[in-house]
Amino acid sequence: MSQQRMSPLGMTDEEFYLYTAPDSCAGRCGEPFSEGDECHCHRECATEGTCCEDHERLCGPGGEGAEDETRTRGGFSRRQDWITEQELRELSEQLHGLDHNRARPGDIALNPQHRAGPGETGDKRDLSPQPLYKFVNEQLFSKPTYAAFIKLLDNYQRATGREEEETAQELQEQQHFLQEVMKTELMEKLFQFLQGKNRYSSQQEFLEDLKEIWFGLYSRGDGERDSSGFEHVFSGEVKKGKVSGFHNWIRFYLLEKQGVVNYFSHNFNGPWDSYPDVLGLQFSWDGFYKEVGSAFIGSSPEFEFGLYSLCFLARPGRACHLSLGGHPLSIQTYPWTKSTSASGRRFIATAYVMSP
Repeated sequence: MSQQRMSPLGMTDEEFYLYTAPDSCAGRCGEPFSEGDECHCHRECATEGTCCEDHERLCGPGGEGAEDETRTRGGFSRRQDWITEQELRELSEQLHGLDHNRARPGDIALNPQHRAGPGETGDKRDLSPQPLYKFVNEQLFSKPTYAAFIKLLDNYQRATGREEEETAQELQEQQHFLQEVMKTELMEKLFQFLQGKNRYSSQQEFLEDLKEIWFGLYSRGDGERDSSGFEHVFSGEVKKGKVSGFHNWIRFYLLEKQGVVNYFSHNFNGPWDSYPDVLGLQFSWDGFYKEVGSAFIGSSPEFEFGLYSLCFLARPGRACHLSLGGHPLSIQTYPWTKSTSASGRRFIATAYVMSP
């Protein structure tokens, strides 16, 4: 079997045209400016001196990204299979509309209290004497995707450097969660979109890929398989005395209720007047501090899982610009670059909603 040629970015030719890279304008010509991007592809970037190196070739007059270029490589059309900024905004609004399991008005009552200024987030001071959550309608947690999600949260050792041992029951719980989210209209819509972009030929292939990128184990410590994308993003970890990851409102609420999470303050509260909202917050977890931890509030597990997966597949390693209820929203994801799965797939290192 012939060996696939690797691009300078460490991706196969197929991957290079399916996934846009942080330092490339492939699929990004004319996208809006974002401070989180390594380099830029909007029209003014040449004047500002911030363009990616391939901006002129791809986005200039006659560039590959400026005309309807249909040459193919690896069986994929470079142009047709790109995921554009407009498509991301439209799809994220559609997924928001399909989040039937999200919290409704009255399901959650927050008590945000102190809003931290730029110089306060690193102070490690509890500036909010009351808990963040005054009330949560726990009937939400009986919904199938919530129940399956919550069962996963106690499957991990939070300290990096300690190898995770997956039991048969834990593997079954992973599979059950994936099956439950795939039953939702939201995830079905996401699959249909990705299938239309030649990412997946079947729902089973999509499900197997999700399991690999989210639950595949890799080492953040000393060679031990001690972490996964799901553990880091949703359950949270502790590394070098600090909280790492931990971007989920359900996890936060359950641990705050147990008295092991202490809410300190917030530095951002999103513009949304319905759920999901976005909060940037400071807290401690058994004495370990999280300086800035952003999270959706009131979203269903499938909504977060779906949006993070979309952004990891479409914009790995850089800001993914979406729209939520008419407001702009960005998600940042990073692939784990130090190892890959047995099939050569990259794992999710982290994913989180960006707050100013």
